[in-house]
Amino acid sequence: MPTDDRGTAAHLSRSGVSDLFHIATMFRTGATLTRADVVRRSGLSRSTANQRLDALISAGLVIGTESGSSTGGRPANLYAFNRSRGVLLLADIGATAMRAALCDLGGEVLSEIDQDTDISSGPDAVLTQVSANFAELLTRGGRNRSDVLGIGLDVPGPVDFATGRVISPPIMTGWDRFDIPGWFATDFDCSVVVEKDVNAMAVGEHRFSFPEVAHMIMLKVGTGVGSGLIASGRVHRGADGAAGDIGHIRLALPEGWDEEPLCRCGNYGCVEAYAGGWAMARDLRFAGKDVQNVNDVLHCLRSGDTTAQQLLRRSGRILGLAVADAVSLFNPSVVAVCGQLADTDELLLAGIREIVYQRSLPLATRNLQIVRSQLGPRAGLLGLSLLLSAEIFSIQRIGALTGP
Repeated sequence: MPTDDRGTAAHLSRSGVSDLFHIATMFRTGATLTRADVVRRSGLSRSTANQRLDALISAGLVIGTESGSSTGGRPANLYAFNRSRGVLLLADIGATAMRAALCDLGGEVLSEIDQDTDISSGPDAVLTQVSANFAELLTRGGRNRSDVLGIGLDVPGPVDFATGRVISPPIMTGWDRFDIPGWFATDFDCSVVVEKDVNAMAVGEHRFSFPEVAHMIMLKVGTGVGSGLIASGRVHRGADGAAGDIGHIRLALPEGWDEEPLCRCGNYGCVEAYAGGWAMARDLRFAGKDVQNVNDVLHCLRSGDTTAQQLLRRSGRILGLAVADAVSLFNPSVVAVCGQLADTDELLLAGIREIVYQRSLPLATRNLQIVRSQLGPRAGLLGLSLLLSAEIFSIQRIGALTGP
């Protein structure tokens, strides 16, 4: 009957896409395989496995490489993922700086641009800057817009991952619900992924530094304070993308403070208002120092200014109060600390460790590591490349790369 025929065709179509996805995933993990390997690993019949592999080869996603070893007969042909089939454009955007990069499909950075920015200048100004960087990176790499298979951006605010829109960001003036993917749609026909900056950093740090860890917190301490969560090996965004906003947890008045400081979000007593880079700049100005931003704070720290060092240690202890609660609630194996203030010396981490080990339950801290990020400023870009690749080669999108 016609209805049954349509149902069968749809079933075969879904099955075929699923086969393509699983075979592409095998190659994307770095495997170099023969046709016999593909048959064995996929569990498909020889004819079906070869059809799916041929589709990936025709699409340029898999290419032949050197022949395998021979046991007396003709050497088997080897195949590998074609990392040069296209490129990815990435932008790791912070409150005061951005890092843009051109990557191959394996996530290797081919070229990058670092520059200052001001996230509060609004989406038009910042994304114009991003677009100019992308154009420069493509020119450097000898690539065209048609070579771009995906664009990834991270921003310092809560993101609705499904739509790529920032929702009620505390410090991103003018960005609320702005259509970031739509901004690039006129110039690029590709997937656009938008993520919270610390989520992207958490993904990168987890995959490349702590792949064996199931539960991890990434704590970013720069101009502001934020965190990203890895739960059961995957980024945890929460019901609405707001998970991990540790910088805007309100603390009870810490010892030594007479009143709650005003935060940039408009509330009083947030963690960030006590311990963020902008808060340290505020307190250094109050102490008579010529300090305007977090870069000036870093200069004071590197020059050995004792007031700046005392404030950094105090920030570590205040951050420790919030991290201790998160550790008791979430029980991670690792807290990795990144951001400009984490890259100075051990004062910040020492303050965090001191309070966390005092306040959290012994069961939650007996195997806990509180360490500096191993990836440093590259964590965001590497995490974005992973998130973007997962979207491009997802089971929902793999068919678009291989044609009808």
